[in-house]
Amino acid sequence: MALKRRSIKDSRGESTLFRVRAMVGFALILLGLGVLVGRYQYLQVQRHDEFALRSENNRVKPRAIPPARGLIYDRNGVLLADNVPAFRLEVVPEQVPDMKTMLSDIRDVVPLGDDDIETFRKQLKQNRRFDSVPLKLHLTEDEIARFAINRWRFPGVDVVPYLTRRYPYGPLFAHVVGYVGRIDADDMNRLDPDRYKGTSHVGRSGLERSYEDILHGEPGYELVEVNADGRVQRVLETHAPTPGKNLYLSIDVRVQKAASDAFDGRPGSTVAIDPRNGQVLAMVSVPSFDPNLFVNGISRADYTTYTTDTDKPLLNRALKSAYPPGSTVKPFLALGGLEMGVRRPEDTVLSTGEFCIPGQQRCYRDDTRGGDGTVNMVRAIEKSTNTYFYRLALDMGIDRLASWMGSLGFGKKTGIDLIGEAEGILPSREWKATRSKYGWFPGETVIAGIGQGYWNVTTLQLAHATATFAGHGTPYAPRLVMATSAVKEHAVPLANPPSGPSLIHKPNDWNVVNQGMEAVVYGAGGTAMQAGVFKGFPLTVAGKSGTAERFSRRSNEYDTNKNTAYLATRHRAWFIGYTPTEAPRIAVAAMLESGAWGAADAGPIVRKIMDAWLVSTGGAVPPSKTPEGPTAPTGVPDVPDDTPVATPADMSALPAESSSTAPSDDGGTP
Repeated sequence: MALKRRSIKDSRGESTLFRVRAMVGFALILLGLGVLVGRYQYLQVQRHDEFALRSENNRVKPRAIPPARGLIYDRNGVLLADNVPAFRLEVVPEQVPDMKTMLSDIRDVVPLGDDDIETFRKQLKQNRRFDSVPLKLHLTEDEIARFAINRWRFPGVDVVPYLTRRYPYGPLFAHVVGYVGRIDADDMNRLDPDRYKGTSHVGRSGLERSYEDILHGEPGYELVEVNADGRVQRVLETHAPTPGKNLYLSIDVRVQKAASDAFDGRPGSTVAIDPRNGQVLAMVSVPSFDPNLFVNGISRADYTTYTTDTDKPLLNRALKSAYPPGSTVKPFLALGGLEMGVRRPEDTVLSTGEFCIPGQQRCYRDDTRGGDGTVNMVRAIEKSTNTYFYRLALDMGIDRLASWMGSLGFGKKTGIDLIGEAEGILPSREWKATRSKYGWFPGETVIAGIGQGYWNVTTLQLAHATATFAGHGTPYAPRLVMATSAVKEHAVPLANPPSGPSLIHKPNDWNVVNQGMEAVVYGAGGTAMQAGVFKGFPLTVAGKSGTAERFSRRSNEYDTNKNTAYLATRHRAWFIGYTPTEAPRIAVAAMLESGAWGAADAGPIVRKIMDAWLVSTGGAVPPSKTPEGPTAPTGVPDVPDDTPVATPADMSALPAESSSTAPSDDGGTP
């Protein structure tokens, strides 16, 4: 057996190899330490500020503070729209492990309706997962207490205080002030996300919508310290929001209340304007609705009740509904005839009971069987003689008639500070050409002379025209807001200069028409005089009634039916008026959708408004007398004890308020 060969140990080589390996290992260690130190230096030095901020943000969270919405007052400082404390249930989606289970379980603690759940799911899609989303608004004390006991079961859900909108007068100002509603997806697309961060409501209608930018204000924020569960531990820093500005309306709540009560629930509308500056003193649409139901989301049952009501309480009749004006346009037509030189005050027309266009067999009825005889302009306005105005309209021609009536604001928006105003219809060749292949016929001009045919006007337009005439032809755009104020600042009046020069170039023209309108109220043949509408009123009133037919006549026979209930189904009743005639301070237009006669039915509404206005300005009003008998003066509502009013500092800068069956007065269509 051969012996194995033994190797000789190379101590020097091993030592060298060890040293090499040791140096390589040490170098690798140094390299690793260098990389680690370099990384530490990169993270802790170069990116120190970034990671310090991230760390701080895990502990400190910014939270938006929505601004308090501006308040709305009437001209005397009575509060019409308020902010009241309330509590709501909010959810932070990213902190909820199982949203479906949470919504199911929490209904056993806090009652939630299907509307609440549906709205919540919609808002979940609109908001980021770390933003709070309202689940239920306006919690009761009992609901708050029950949730507090079970709060541990619902991470990411909390009770949050907030201010909610309240309308102390409810339906009385619903169509004017409007209401706010919860922000939805469409709102998120049009609103500034930074300005509306934390805000849950936005103006939906009325002045709440028109003046949204002024009422909303600017948001603030606070820095809060939170724990690992996201619960707020303390507030570190607060930057207060800027509240919205307050609005002061030109409306007097007492006049508004009297106007609403005068309708006694009958559908219609009325507008009262100060002719000297365009300030709206009252604006009422009947029936109305409760705006408080819409603030936090109206229920399906309540909304269905409103939308299926045949009287349409959600419709602002004063602003958006247009109707034939009937004989109320006659004074304006007479003024146009004088201004254009088509008529002189002493010119007369023979009224025989019917008017026939030369060369035509078809004739147009007068209102009085056999006519009114020979009448001049004043007498024609007093007795509302159709023949006079048939002839005047035909002599003016539709082009001049449309041009003149358009200058008074008919057929276009008045420019009031509300959204959604209707334009109405001013008969003209241009208007008909866009809707019919037939040309303009002379008979259509004749009918336009008595406010029938294609005519359609809103109550606001008619009140605006009446105020323009009462102001001796100087037009002012109607205005509801007369001043604004920031918190702890005096109210700043909003300028509303005339929208143009006076439309009346000869002062005597105004005097003639005014004389005719006074005769309507005080003359023996005047419809308002015969109805006794303004008997006992201490100031001189000028007015004009109108009874517009809702259905076309099938014959030229006179309607001898004296049943006012039946006639009310066929007529719309109008009345316009202003007082005092020597220096008008209020002009009113009132419309009843179903009224037998203008003077007898719409006239008392105007009277009651003027009564309340006179009381509000310090005058004393005797009992009014209507065909139904004497009635007490219109009551002035008391301000509720819990309704705050503007302070003297707020109000000191506000501008002062210088700011038997009656005969028919309109023959209607032939």
